[in-house]
Amino acid sequence: MTPESPAGLPRPAFDPRALAVLDTLERAGYRAVLVGGCVRDWLLSRPLHDYDAATSAAPEEMLRVFDGWKTVPTGLRHGTLTVFSSGLPVEVTTFRTEGAYSDHRHPDGVAFTSDLEADLARRDFTINAMSWGRDGLTDPFGGRADLGAGLLRCVGDPERRFREDALRMLRCLRFSAQLGFAVHPDTAAALERELPLLDRVSRERVAEEFIKLLCAPDAVRVLLDHPQAVVQVIPELGPAVGFDQRTPYHCYDVYTHCVYAVGNVPPDRVLRLAALLHDVGKPAAFAPDEQGVGHFPDHARHSARLADAALRRLRLDSAARERVVALVSRHGMRLPAQERVVRRWLSRLGPELFFDLMELDRADGLSKGPGKAPPEEHWRQLRDMARQILEQDACLSLKQLAVNGDDALAAGLRGPEIGKSLNALLDDVVEGRRPNRRPELLAALEQFKQKT
Repeated sequence: MTPESPAGLPRPAFDPRALAVLDTLERAGYRAVLVGGCVRDWLLSRPLHDYDAATSAAPEEMLRVFDGWKTVPTGLRHGTLTVFSSGLPVEVTTFRTEGAYSDHRHPDGVAFTSDLEADLARRDFTINAMSWGRDGLTDPFGGRADLGAGLLRCVGDPERRFREDALRMLRCLRFSAQLGFAVHPDTAAALERELPLLDRVSRERVAEEFIKLLCAPDAVRVLLDHPQAVVQVIPELGPAVGFDQRTPYHCYDVYTHCVYAVGNVPPDRVLRLAALLHDVGKPAAFAPDEQGVGHFPDHARHSARLADAALRRLRLDSAARERVVALVSRHGMRLPAQERVVRRWLSRLGPELFFDLMELDRADGLSKGPGKAPPEEHWRQLRDMARQILEQDACLSLKQLAVNGDDALAAGLRGPEIGKSLNALLDDVVEGRRPNRRPELLAALEQFKQKT
């Protein structure tokens, strides 16, 4: 195939270090091109980060060409060598075709070829099946046109592409959310049919792609358009899809409300997971009154339990999972803008979790529907009050208390009495019943001893 000349495009702004890898291969007599995401992002005028190249050189020939360079045999059996060009890693792969995918994730085998178009034909989406070399752009499947149309389309038969590698379904939705692209109807239909294959993919890889989708700029649209895919990843959300809350406080079903909450928190994985899962327990907690109005007693506890189960199954790291569950279990507290209350919850939660909870509760209110949320001034007052308390270096933790365990021992307290007395003093200080001054707190420890 004759490469296209990228007429009208700016002069390629590829990293010279990546181009040096192509030059080295070409001087040795091999064809070499940049492929995949770096070509796509160049055409979209997006920042370039990762560089992948493809070449007609076989693996053993690449090793000879780059003798003296720093290299890592990333996957030589499949033709891949990572070459470091003045510190820049460039993943170079021999042109290849692929055999069957028995595990729906990796090819059983590969065959090396000298045909660039055959190599591009094995790729997932048309926008990723383009290459750029010194003679211009090669685009055998209309990827550049799909970029212009804002369209995600599989190369060839979409069912075959998804059956080869089931993770491509989540990659499709992630690209849609990151780029703001629509999914071609044929690709979308195949995706819906093949979703059960995601169960064959490792939970860690599923979680990684799903979180990237969740934190992408256009996540709300994609989550609303593809609830079946979300439920395939998090089955606990299944009952929430279309669940009518039957309450004057909400305009949307449970799932739609949760998705809008995702769009109303910053693109942080803990906050977005907490927003998506904060009401996952509502269908199980549903208790209509005599007039048929929906109530959800203790739904935060139900939601926290289901969120914990879902995130354990996805093997999210413990620290992130515990933060999500803590936020879900406490959402809906609706704190008043009172200094004593704010100090109390800053002490109990810690500043980071406190501010995250404010973000989640604000998003929860904004996502109920027009006119349903508390005024923005309420959240501003809470945040300002919390920041002022922190700037004053108020005592909020045992570490900041003017007495410690040694002082409790010196007062004659032992064992569990030490922790009990110090925590009681911290509560008094946080609530404003005692000043955080050492003489007064030492006297209080003496009083605790006299009572034991």
